[in-house]
Amino acid sequence: MFDLSQELAELLEEDRRYDVAAYEFVFSALHYAQAVLQMGTERPSEPTGFSDDEPEEEMDEPQQHVTGQELCEAIRQYAIRQFGYMAKTVLNSWGVHTTGDIGEIVFNLIRFGRMRKTPDDRREDFDDVYDFETAFEQEFKIVPPG
Repeated sequence: MFDLSQELAELLEEDRRYDVAAYEFVFSALHYAQAVLQMGTERPSEPTGFSDDEPEEEMDEPQQHVTGQELCEAIRQYAIRQFGYMAKTVLNSWGVHTTGDIGEIVFNLIRFGRMRKTPDDRREDFDDVYDFETAFEQEFKIVPPG
């Protein structure tokens, strides 16, 4: 999963809105988006500002970049796959109630050097991608017997 480093501990201390599980889930969903759903395109990312941890030449190499909208969709699919009809409840228990919350988590991770972004990425890319009620409950319809 995800290494609970000093930076993440500081992030969780600074922003208490989201459970550590939400951050771990975003990382897992990003991997799911790239490896399973084949989302993203190769694009160079911006330097994170944590130069001790990343060699210059690594920044010049294009990486598989997933947009905010793609990541939100991957999170929706991954949450349903992992938690079924409880997906929305689980995400809500971690403090994630909207796709805007996903954007907050991603940009917290970017700010602390745990994720990268391209010059075109904005926090607003995550706003109103879908409604949680519709996105997580439409998959599961209770059909009365008969």
